Amino acid sequence: MVEDLLTEVARSAWALPLLFVLVLGDAFLVVIPGEAAVTALGALAVAQGEPMLAAIVLVAAAAALTGDALCYLVGRTVGLERWRWMRAPRTRAAFAWARVRLERRAALVLFTARFIPFARLAVNLTAGATRLPAPRYLAVAGLAALAWALYQALVGAVVAAIVPGGPVVAVVVSVVFAVGLGLVIDAVLARRLRPARPPRG
Repeated sequence: MVEDLLTEVARSAWALPLLFVLVLGDAFLVVIPGEAAVTALGALAVAQGEPMLAAIVLVAAAAALTGDALCYLVGRTVGLERWRWMRAPRTRAAFAWARVRLERRAALVLFTARFIPFARLAVNLTAGATRLPAPRYLAVAGLAALAWALYQALVGAVVAAIVPGGPVVAVVVSVVFAVGLGLVIDAVLARRLRPARPPRG
């Protein structure tokens, strides 16, 4: 029954539009499973032959770039203090962190933040609020979105090609593997981007 459902999802005309919506929403709310959706469809592309892997990557990349660009636009037009959640201490600390990193290594921070869900929103909003030039922002954000989409889809595709058991097993294993790998990458990148501690004394 589950396998039949996955087959219908893979063949549905709504699969890619739904993927776009999930990834777009994931740029604003980390609880939306954008990454998991890309990975699951990547697994189905190998296990079922549908949708096409290239289409998944392109749709996911376009949605990721659209979401990030909208966050940039919000930061540029609204700023970082308009709404109450923006003025919360932890949020303000995240904005301050992003501002410092963008001043020092804008391209690196923009690229790596796409792979860190909680940093992604702060960096994109701050990039807009600090008036980072739009052409530069879109160029780096576009490359980051494409790399992120390719990574997420290929994780699902590779797992589906290696692990036997049909589409159900491929989707479950690939999503679990991607989440675990994502947590490791999040921790490594967050540590590398963490501001250096001032020397004692």
